[in-house]
Amino acid sequence: MALGGNPIFNGKNFRGATQAPPVPANPYGQSPYAQNPYGQNPYAQNPYGQNPYGQPGWQAQQPGLSSEQLEQMYQRPAAGPVETGRMTFDDVIIKTAACLAVVVLGAAVTLFVPMGTASLLMIVGALGGFVLAMVNTFKKQPSPALILSYAGLEGLFLGGLTRILDGLFPGVGLQAVIGTLAVTGVTLLLFKSGKVRATPKAMRFFMIALIGYAVFALINMVMMLTGAVTEPFGLRTSVEIAGIPLGVIIGLLAIGLAAFSLIMDFTSIEEGVRAGAPERYSWMAAFGLTVTLVWLYVEIIRLLAILRGDD
Repeated sequence: MALGGNPIFNGKNFRGATQAPPVPANPYGQSPYAQNPYGQNPYAQNPYGQNPYGQPGWQAQQPGLSSEQLEQMYQRPAAGPVETGRMTFDDVIIKTAACLAVVVLGAAVTLFVPMGTASLLMIVGALGGFVLAMVNTFKKQPSPALILSYAGLEGLFLGGLTRILDGLFPGVGLQAVIGTLAVTGVTLLLFKSGKVRATPKAMRFFMIALIGYAVFALINMVMMLTGAVTEPFGLRTSVEIAGIPLGVIIGLLAIGLAAFSLIMDFTSIEEGVRAGAPERYSWMAAFGLTVTLVWLYVEIIRLLAILRGDD
């Protein structure tokens, strides 16, 4: 497939997602089996099922099948994606729901521990989640255990982050959850309507904007760690443009990038199902969606915190 999802999901392209080759057409009603260029049968077999050597035919070798049973076999519908071990939309939905459930469980852990422990778990979740994200990205075959472990670590990170920000700005966590669901729902509706698509031109703009955002985030983190800026969100709150904190502008851009990353995820999933990708790749699709939703939630809750802090 030409299109992928977010930067972590994008490189996979459903390796090995191939369908069985089509049966060649049989022109002029000739038998598809072992016809030589002159139309003769090199094995002296009758292409119409008769047996010149007096050996019993196929039907004669099936004494347990009546004509009605044979007719039912021929009329039976072809096997669907589930029977043939192919990825379906239901597979992706179920596995994504499982990943998000693990994220919620991980986040819930931080609610029942002291604040200092929650902060430590947040750091462990952030670092561990980053490592497993890289492992899952470059792993040739998706691993459900590693993907669910990633979801659990991200849950610890999101839970600790939400607890800290919600303590400073009560209600911001619930607002971020609602905002994430709203952006995801609107993005899915726009994708299903066909009004927004991951075209090559749009993807080029996306990659340029994403690289620029990553450079800004890296510079901002270095300046915060070195003490060059002392604001809680670094340059996001210490710099203003026309009276608007830089973090608000950057935050809106990041939310737009995360929303477009969802479009690319949906495109990848749609193409994977259409191409008959193996069922195991539904875990990869769930991983890509989880990465994007975590990113979207972080950007929304940070934007809300900046706006609340500016009041």
